[in-house]
Amino acid sequence: MCMKLLTMRCVIPVLVLCAATLQLSSAAADVVDKTLSQSEDNIHREQHTQQYIDKLGDETQAMLGEYQDLSRELDGLNVYNDQMQRLVSSQQQEELLLAQQIEDIDFTRQQIVPLMLRMIGQLDSFISTDRPFLLDERSRRVQQLTDLMDRSDVTLAEKYRRILEAYQIELDYSRTLEAYQEEIQVGDVLRTVEVLRVGRTGLYYQALDRQSAAYWDNRQRTWVDADTSQRRTIQRGLRIASQQLAPELLELPVAAAGDDDE
Repeated sequence: MCMKLLTMRCVIPVLVLCAATLQLSSAAADVVDKTLSQSEDNIHREQHTQQYIDKLGDETQAMLGEYQDLSRELDGLNVYNDQMQRLVSSQQQEELLLAQQIEDIDFTRQQIVPLMLRMIGQLDSFISTDRPFLLDERSRRVQQLTDLMDRSDVTLAEKYRRILEAYQIELDYSRTLEAYQEEIQVGDVLRTVEVLRVGRTGLYYQALDRQSAAYWDNRQRTWVDADTSQRRTIQRGLRIASQQLAPELLELPVAAAGDDDE
């Protein structure tokens, strides 16, 4: 009886101990499970964090590349702006220069137009007091210049060129020998004659029937009859000017120089 009771007493602690052990093992397993679960959660969070970091790294790299591109574009724009600024400054200087030139042109126009009118007037006066050769042609040229000055469709440069051209033609008369037919006023009679011009120093005519000839006295503003010897010389001069004879030295009558010839 005693032995059974003792045995029973021994079994109870063992059972209690086993139950406690079982309870302890279950709690430890729960702790392990919780620990493992937390570890897995931490790993997942770390993975997400790493992925986020990687994403931020990629975005940062992309932003850095974009910044570098924008920086290079900005440098290019700065260079372009500097060049454009220099170009604008140059254009502004050219505009100022052009404005000054326009002012100078306006001033020159104010000065040169009266000058050209005076030149035309002096040319007209000179022709009217010069030896009367080619009067219609020369007077017509002066009238054309006068009309030209009133035309708005002709530039100032062209007007000036035409005036200088007229002066050059008058200058060329001094170096040429010419023979031509023309109607001239001899006294009260209008006669068609052969005219011989020797530069600007001598002007002669011979009647078509060769029975009379004369030379121009610019001081007296009249024709002076030539004698027989002078008529023959004038006739030879006409043939030389017409290239019918070879050039030769001629003794032609010349009126004494007056104030108009100086």
